[in-house]
Amino acid sequence: MQNTKMCMYYQANVDRPQVWFLTSVLKSWDHTVFDRTISIENSIFEFFVPETMEARFLVLMGLMAHKKVVWNLQKLPNRLADPSSIV
Repeated sequence: MQNTKMCMYYQANVDRPQVWFLTSVLKSWDHTVFDRTISIENSIFEFFVPETMEARFLVLMGLMAHKKVVWNLQKLPNRLADPSSIV
């Protein structure tokens, strides 16, 4: 069996009018993060971050928090590590 590393996993609230801005910035930083909406109602996004890109991601999210684009950024256990958690 191959030893597979999982990405770091984060969730944060995103200001709805600025979702397009955040996602376009994240996509412009190749291989830094994969993002997607996990709760439309609560405007919660999840972020899968390779371990080697975590420091870059945190700097970027710090800037986004300062601009009030994101808030409540939390590092959590990667939900994909537990197959029973996948909806």
